[in-house]
Amino acid sequence: MKFIGFLLLFSCSLGVVKAQERQASPLVMGKNDTIKTYLTNIDGELVPMIVTSEIRIVDVRIFKSRADRDAYNRLRYNVYKVLPYAKFAAERYEKLQRNLATTADKKRQKLMVDTCETQIKDLFKREIENLTISQGEVLIKLIDRQTGTTSFEMVKELKGGLKAFMFQSVARFFGHNLKETYDPNEERDIEAILQQAGYYSYKN
Repeated sequence: MKFIGFLLLFSCSLGVVKAQERQASPLVMGKNDTIKTYLTNIDGELVPMIVTSEIRIVDVRIFKSRADRDAYNRLRYNVYKVLPYAKFAAERYEKLQRNLATTADKKRQKLMVDTCETQIKDLFKREIENLTISQGEVLIKLIDRQTGTTSFEMVKELKGGLKAFMFQSVARFFGHNLKETYDPNEERDIEAILQQAGYYSYKN
């Protein structure tokens, strides 16, 4: 019975597409009913037309071993740990780009960049510096996913090539690479974790 109910719901969702080509009419079940919906004519048969939100179906992950499961759980923890920082960096970077576009005054632009840098540094001193190497690596990838720009290119664009080189040297010392990019095909586990959390789109 549940399967039949699912097929009915699926058929109703498909009716939304064809309803754009056919005239829909309101349906009231009875004078004492409170549920109203629409009908659409599909091949001579009246079918309820129901608009539903997007539904994504994700496979259940099957692990080969306990070690694989533990590794995946650690990765999921790390993704959830650094995702707020990646979102903050992306939002602050996009805001800076909008602000820089509002003026051609070099002094004001420099002030905007310095303000952004200060905010990022404050966040770094407060929380990010305590991340593990694995979490830092995930963060660098997620920043590229959120912005479509590597951390290295962001620093180079805002502070110049020399500053970017210095930051990259420090990052390398701690086992990171600011030039690292995000490929959803290569980072399938991270992408699956993000999609399960509701983060579907990414900038490329």
